[in-house]
Amino acid sequence: MNDYELRRFGRDDLEAIRVFVAALPEHDLLFLSRDLRHPKVIEAWLRAINDGSIISLLAEDAGGIAGTSAIIRDPLGWSAHVGEVRLLVSVDHRGKGVGRELLKETLRIALGLGLKKLVAQMTADQTGAIALFESVGFRGEAMLRNHVMDQQGELHDIAMLSYDVARVNARIVAMGLDRP
Repeated sequence: MNDYELRRFGRDDLEAIRVFVAALPEHDLLFLSRDLRHPKVIEAWLRAINDGSIISLLAEDAGGIAGTSAIIRDPLGWSAHVGEVRLLVSVDHRGKGVGRELLKETLRIALGLGLKKLVAQMTADQTGAIALFESVGFRGEAMLRNHVMDQQGELHDIAMLSYDVARVNARIVAMGLDRP
């Protein structure tokens, strides 16, 4: 990922993120609880970054945003020890390591926050994304059948994956590996 800069997402990136999201296929957005194509949703994303409930990264090259990741948490909720990891990569940048680098850096940040469990969700047919998450230690936890509906009225399953920090850390130590 030598040609990319990884950095935090901020207010100055508003137009670039709108362009990035507009170029994504609708199917890529189905796992999100809100449709990022609406300006108010991106504004809410920025507000959540400012209040600390979301930490978001961008991978950017000379052509614009190649991918983005986020850790969503609720420090005041019953699951304050859990973070949700989200990852989006532009169609043109898939298979080039952008998603892997974003995910690895996102995991470093999440673990640094002291989170005990991480979760991720995606449509069940996104086999490349599932394989990427599993390659760093996420495991399947649930399948939510017919959980989201696209604009054509077609229903899609959502795969839920989780990352048990203690289990993964024990495996990493036992194998003498570096953390993600």
